[in-house]
Amino acid sequence: MDDKPSPEALSESSEHLFSFGVIADVQYADLEDGFNFQGTRRRYYRHSLLHLQGAIEDWNNESSTPCCVLQLGDIIDGYNAQYNTSEKSLELVMDTFKRLKVPVHHTWGNHEFYNFSREYLTHSKLNTKFLEDQIVHHPETTPSEDYYAYHFVPFPKFRFVLLDAYDLSVLGMDQSSPKYEQCMKILREHNPNTELNSPQGLSEPQFVQFNGGFSQEQLNWLNEVLTFSDTNQEKVVIVSHLPIYPDASDSVCLAWNYRDALAVIWSHECVVCFFAGHTHDGGYSEDPFGVYHVSLEGVIETAPDSQAFGTVHVYPDKMTLKGRGRVPDRIMNYKKERAVHC
Repeated sequence: MDDKPSPEALSESSEHLFSFGVIADVQYADLEDGFNFQGTRRRYYRHSLLHLQGAIEDWNNESSTPCCVLQLGDIIDGYNAQYNTSEKSLELVMDTFKRLKVPVHHTWGNHEFYNFSREYLTHSKLNTKFLEDQIVHHPETTPSEDYYAYHFVPFPKFRFVLLDAYDLSVLGMDQSSPKYEQCMKILREHNPNTELNSPQGLSEPQFVQFNGGFSQEQLNWLNEVLTFSDTNQEKVVIVSHLPIYPDASDSVCLAWNYRDALAVIWSHECVVCFFAGHTHDGGYSEDPFGVYHVSLEGVIETAPDSQAFGTVHVYPDKMTLKGRGRVPDRIMNYKKERAVHC
């Protein structure tokens, strides 16, 4: 037989390039089950650690070992601060991650800042910036020390970017600093409520204290990285604790200036998908520019008989999310090259 596959079949190649794990909102605490702030959804504080152990066991035993795991933030719950157990709980969770055979990249969420100051986190094991890759001769793609963000290359022609969604925030920041004052001013301008965690009556409900945003400096840096990736025909995966696309999130869970982040991403061709946590309910949408927004279901609100994590398999033409438990499977086809009209 000398039948050759059609060009279409070749472009839909199923060659497996690499994979990576994703997990969000573990929010471990050594506490009995509780509920969310509205009292509507159960939270399994103690069991979340068992879910994490199960996920790690699964990743370690996959036939094609993931190259890394992306931990999307809120690794321990804010209740730990109340009970003075923040460091103990963090140590327990980090010891659990030691069982993982591959590197883990940690994103910071609001619960990190309920427990620790930004300065503490910068010097903690939750700072995985040491795993970053540098782009030689392109200093504009090196992130500033003023925010926690970096990029790395897990496989040739693929670049992952971790963003700091609490770069603009009143959480975890020195309250005597000008940046804290600037962020509080932004928050109060958009939220007149006495309780700054309440979105009641807000036309832009994302302006609550448990959210944050991206500084212009960080967005300029992201723009430089994506410009490099465009030029070098790289595919890009972006990670943030906070979602940035309304159709993939509850409106109260979005980053303060999500529109600014979208504007940067939409001005480039290279971004395949944007992974976030925070919502706990999960969310999924393809935006008008062909970028997939995946908000992962949170471990903390996952019943003991279920699970909440996934493995993303990367192919030449697509990425597929193989979800476990309440995380659904997804297929994310790459954008077709825009037609060139002469």
